[in-house]
Parts: sequence; C-alpha cells; structure tokens
Amino acid sequence: MSDAADTARSGIQPRKKGLTRRQRRKLSRGVQYAVFVAAVIAFAVTADWGQLQNQFAQADIARQMFPDIITLALKNTVLYTVSGFVVGLVLGMVIALMRLSSVGPYRWLAGIYIEIFRGLPALLIFIFIGVAVPLAFPGTEIVGGTYGKVALALGLVAAAYMAETIRAGIQAVPKGQMEAARSLGFSPARAMASIIVPQAFRIILPPLTNELVLLFKDSSLVLFLGVTLEERELSKFGRDLASTTANSTPILVAGLCYLLVTIPLGFVVRRMEAKAQEAVK
Repeated sequence: MSDAADTARSGIQPRKKGLTRRQRRKLSRGVQYAVFVAAVIAFAVTADWGQLQNQFAQADIARQMFPDIITLALKNTVLYTVSGFVVGLVLGMVIALMRLSSVGPYRWLAGIYIEIFRGLPALLIFIFIGVAVPLAFPGTEIVGGTYGKVALALGLVAAAYMAETIRAGIQAVPKGQMEAARSLGFSPARAMASIIVPQAFRIILPPLTNELVLLFKDSSLVLFLGVTLEERELSKFGRDLASTTANSTPILVAGLCYLLVTIPLGFVVRRMEAKAQEAVK
C-alpha cells in the first residue's frame, strides 16, 4: 500500500509546504522596498526638473536672502519660540499642580483650561490675542509689544500640553519618594519642589523638547498679529520675498532654515529617549 493511502487511512493530514513567518516578513519587506523604489523612479522620470529648478532653486534669489534670513528672520523665530516655551513651561507647571491639588475648584479650573486650549487651534489663540484683547481692554498694551503677544499666545497653547506632560511626570515618580521626604521633616510644598519635581523633569525632558520643536513651527502664526519688517520670522520673511520676486525659492530657503533647527532638536529628543530607556533597563 502506498504512503499516501497509509496517511489517509490513519487520518493524518499531509503537512503543507509554505513560507515560514520569517520568510513572509522578508517577502513583505521586499515588496515595500520595491514599491518605494518604483515610486522614486517614477517621480524622477516624470517630474519636470527644469521647471522645479526655475521655480524653487534660483541661486541669485537665494543669495539675496542672506544674511537677513539668519540675522533677522531666524533670530526672531528663535526668540518667539523660546519666549513662548518659557511662558508655557511656567504656566503649565502651575496648571499641573492645580490638576493634582486636593482642592476641587483648582482641579476643575485646570481641567477646563486644558480642555479649552488643547482643543482650540493655535491660529484662533493668536487672533484672540491680537484682536479680542485690545477690543476688550481698550488702551491696554501687552508688555514687550509683538514679542510679548507671541510669547503669550504660544505660551497659552503650549501650557495646556505641558501641564498634562508635567502631571504625568510627577505621577510617574514613586510615591515612596514623597513619603521619604515627609519622614525627613520636609513640608509637602518643599518635598514637591526639591524632590518630586526634579525627578519628574528628568522623566519628561524628551516630550518637553518635542514640544519645543512644535512651538518652533507654530511661531509662523505670528503673521496674524501684523508684524513690522523688523519683527518678521522665517515664514513671513520667505513669503514676502517670494511675492516680491514672483518665485518660490525664498519659501524653500526658509523651510531649510526651519530644518536647521528642528532636525538637531529631533536628534536630541531621540537620544534622550534612548538614554531614558537604558536607565529603565
């Protein structure tokens, strides 16, 4: 009697030959790479490179942007970002502590603030600061002029996100740390400021740095406040020159200036996250 008949009579199904899980993963990865390479080749073949170069890569127009794009536009962008980050960090810290407070009204106010400012687009916050505040309080001037308005607008937006990040970092610190501090005679406020918060900031440093990257890009919304020529940031600077020259090269150069800051910051965030994971292990 044949082997097939013996197998059928015994009720044992013959083992089907097929790809293993590892082979399927390799095949799937190979297909993805092939699709990516095909898409790149299709783009390279079908794109009108001459037209792209004429519209986005005019060296003479790019040279006109220097050094003002660095000494003026990039400098203002960094100032707007840093000031907004500082305001957001301070306000976010206060809101986070209110969120963790045992006093009910503090928690409710913090929760309402977070839900409102985390839900509203940053553009509306800028319009509110630039239009609604002067109408509601005639004659009132925000300290710092445009720089103060940008710092306040960015800070209000960032504080809602930072508050939740800081709250999560504080709650991630083992409760035994607070108990140990109290046993040594620390008051709750001193224990929080000296023991808990420093440890929390070591935990949340990567997401806070990531928030700095987001604020750097959101600073482009300053144009809705009506800035002067000396107060322009990268996006406004690039758009103005693009309109003057009827060419998009200034926009591309402005975008590259953004990348000069965001790519190193992104690298720093990844390094800090990797170190944090190593510390946990």
